[in-house]
Amino acid sequence: MDNDNTLEHLLKIEAEAAALVNDAQAEADRRIHENEEKNRKTYEERFKAEAQMRESALGKEKEKLKEQYQQMLEEYRSGISNAKTDMEKFSGLFNRYVADTQ
Repeated sequence: MDNDNTLEHLLKIEAEAAALVNDAQAEADRRIHENEEKNRKTYEERFKAEAQMRESALGKEKEKLKEQYQQMLEEYRSGISNAKTDMEKFSGLFNRYVADTQ
């Protein structure tokens, strides 16, 4: 009888130990899942902030380049409209290079 009680007691202790291990594993899994979620959210927040910052910088750079292009185009147009054409020189060069080769 004493052996039966000892065996039952050991089986009971083993069952309790298995339950403790299962509880510890469940708690570890829960903590891992929580940390993964927290880290994912932190990553997404940082990624979105960085993407917004870069998109803003890109937009500003585009506007700056667009303004520079418009200024350069206006300067070119102004230069062309202010340029004087010398038809005599043009006709002379044309006749010299094109008419002579025919």
